[in-house]
Amino acid sequence: MPRFKPVDYSPKLIPVDFAQQVLPGSFEHALCYLVDRELDLSSLEGRFRNDAGGAPAFAPAILLKIVLLAYSRGIVSSRAMERACRDNVLFMAVSGDAQPHFTTLAAFVSDMGEEVAKLFTQVLLVCDRQGLIGREMFAIPQGDFLRGVDRRQAAVERFEGQERQPGRFPATGEEDREGRREDVERPPGQRCPPTP
Repeated sequence: MPRFKPVDYSPKLIPVDFAQQVLPGSFEHALCYLVDRELDLSSLEGRFRNDAGGAPAFAPAILLKIVLLAYSRGIVSSRAMERACRDNVLFMAVSGDAQPHFTTLAAFVSDMGEEVAKLFTQVLLVCDRQGLIGREMFAIPQGDFLRGVDRRQAAVERFEGQERQPGRFPATGEEDREGRREDVERPPGQRCPPTP
């Protein structure tokens, strides 16, 4: 019978150099470079008024890096982001071992407002300078909502040309199968009509 070396998965105390965890050429390295050196975050920093008093806040650059790294990994919950900052070495390295509370992360994301569009514009300009995007059509493959104008227009034309399918929820103002009208405006993100 062959003999193998034992494998030990028990917890270990090992020194970790965070700078060596973010490898050049990786998404994390590009993210840190972009946020630390290319983006103008003065509009985000201007929201803080704790110069004379109050507790120190997490830097917007750190929160932005945490949120973008989490989104790139499919993590969208602020509680899961907090857990990743506490348990995942890569998140520790990117955030400088900052461990913001989930409410801090959720408030940061929800309060971004118009700054998101400005930051996205800055990212596109940096990508254009680096030659990473073409000039004919811009598309982001991770979401159907931004796949390009040609595909979106074709989908709209196909949808408009179809008869309404039975069982489909009616749009605002349309009648459903029983002849009831749905005149209630739905909040963004609500797919089904409110229950009576």
